Amino acid sequence: MNIANQIALVTGANRGLGLQLARELVARGAKVYAGARNPQAVDIPGAIPLQLDITDPKSVAAAAETAKDVTLLINNAGSSTGGSLLEDDLSKMHVEFDTHVFGTLAMVRSFAPVIERNGGGAILNILSVLSWFATGGAGAYSAAKTAEWGMTNVLRLNLAPRNVRVAGLHVGFMDTDMTADIQAPKSSPADIAKIAVDGLEADSYEIVADEVSRSVLKNLSGGVAAVYPNLFETASTVN
Repeated sequence: MNIANQIALVTGANRGLGLQLARELVARGAKVYAGARNPQAVDIPGAIPLQLDITDPKSVAAAAETAKDVTLLINNAGSSTGGSLLEDDLSKMHVEFDTHVFGTLAMVRSFAPVIERNGGGAILNILSVLSWFATGGAGAYSAAKTAEWGMTNVLRLNLAPRNVRVAGLHVGFMDTDMTADIQAPKSSPADIAKIAVDGLEADSYEIVADEVSRSVLKNLSGGVAAVYPNLFETASTVN
């Protein structure tokens, strides 16, 4: 994929990784629609602000009607309620799934035909290392991201015959507003944006953007014992 020839739409482009992705795409010569619930919050020279709430079907339909020339869709818009699977109100789970699963799927269903009509292209879903690995906290977010990963795998198979490549990006904590209260090593969103766009140019199906994601991916083949060794340590202590 030659990024300079693409017409891209980035969701959640008003801040964080979405902002950096839009800037990176503009810098590489792409035409960029910068989607946000409040387009006035978009401040990206060279990008076209676009009103977009991915959880609102009317908003998604209107965006697809406006951005008829899109060849690259980046599903970045997200939410993080911090909701616990066992202790918090189920409404927090609905927020996470409405955004990461149903909202993302609504974007794909609306824009895959657009991309196909324009000769083909790509869709990038911004996933997370928490698609593969749970910490025990933020269970609603982790469960929704895992579901989004599974959905991404299905969409790859469904859309490949239509000349639409579906990629996923896995990354750990980034230095954004969403992780401001988390004390842990964090990647620069600008660096991750470069890695993501490099992956698109390389026609990658899976972009593993940082060391923590690479480490978790390596351990997946070892099963539960490799990914969650503390469970076995606890069981040994109890026995």
